[in-house]
Amino acid sequence: MATEKDYQSLYDRIAALRETVASRLSADLIANPQLADAITKQIDDMLQGVVDADSKTTPPPDKGLAALAGIGPEATQVFSQTRIPPGVEPYDETITSERIIAVGDLYYLFQHEKIGVFRVVQKLQDLFRAGTVRLSGGAGAFSLYQFDRREVLRYTMRDRIAAYRRLFGYGSGSGPVGSRPNTEFHKLFAHFIHQVTLFWRDKRISDVIRERAYDPSFGSIAIVRRAGLDLRNNLKWLSFGHLNVMRVEVMQLLEEAFKILDADDVKRLFGADNAWDVVEEVLIRYFNERLVTSPRQRMGVTGREILRWLAQPHILQTTRSQFETLLLEIAEQAEEWLTSAQAMGLADRPGDARVLPWTQSTPVTPRANGRDTVGVAAPRRAPARSPRMNEFELSV
Repeated sequence: MATEKDYQSLYDRIAALRETVASRLSADLIANPQLADAITKQIDDMLQGVVDADSKTTPPPDKGLAALAGIGPEATQVFSQTRIPPGVEPYDETITSERIIAVGDLYYLFQHEKIGVFRVVQKLQDLFRAGTVRLSGGAGAFSLYQFDRREVLRYTMRDRIAAYRRLFGYGSGSGPVGSRPNTEFHKLFAHFIHQVTLFWRDKRISDVIRERAYDPSFGSIAIVRRAGLDLRNNLKWLSFGHLNVMRVEVMQLLEEAFKILDADDVKRLFGADNAWDVVEEVLIRYFNERLVTSPRQRMGVTGREILRWLAQPHILQTTRSQFETLLLEIAEQAEEWLTSAQAMGLADRPGDARVLPWTQSTPVTPRANGRDTVGVAAPRRAPARSPRMNEFELSV
């Protein structure tokens, strides 16, 4: 049980230890900046070990109040002998990874929904019932029959659209009673991905321009971590409910749909080589749609991988070398998602700004006519072009 005196002494001694180590190893730290990370981590681990050990100590029955208030035999005459707890569990460490992984699967499903996979299967069902296509007793025809018979047991398209709107803010359908659309998701998601891509771009540039570059302004892990935690906290309370079960069912539905589209008799009907060719052929022939199959499918794959990474405790890592190693797992996925989204006008790259509010996509300059304006309001400018949210609308 730590007293106020022990508490104060601990942090004073840790500060003195840091100062002594930095003073004695100053020359080595300049020549080898990575050494500072190793030393800082060791000291932080020592401090955390003491704090964890104290937090596991059983407190007195009165939690130390009698000594502080001067009541009973435990009363103390000296303030430094009173008990002080080390703190509570950090907020960012209380998120269950299962729910965030479920969010990643639902994002993957949403992109396939936007591509039109389920609409294509529904169109095939309509054509099959009408007898306007040459399907009869093949594997695809029998699977279409089973797909139709099991429809009464599954979540409907309206249910799926309501879930997408509640979790991602996408679409225009009405959500369940009492829920609200998560309109902040897309901004936070795009902001986190942009910070990841900016981190690795800065890292590559600094490594090329300056040998052994170690400037914290290049590739700040704090900015990436904060953007990731903001996104994860946004999803924390919106990932409860039936979404976990629903994504399992819809993933099975997606697998079943692709087995139908990949059946030999269905592919032969459209002269297709694979299931994706069938999807695109039906979308062009019966819906007259502009195909965005490739970028949206890659957005679904890479977006799911990014959210899966965010579900793990990697984002809480404070050591630079370890954080970079873990972040490398989603470096290419983030760049690919941003490029695909940018090509369709669903995201952009906000210039040179390092830190921006998630509600603002481009910086506002305080200059006018090439000169600084002191004491004068910045000139008004057109609002930044936000992502085309109508691209995410799904009709019910």
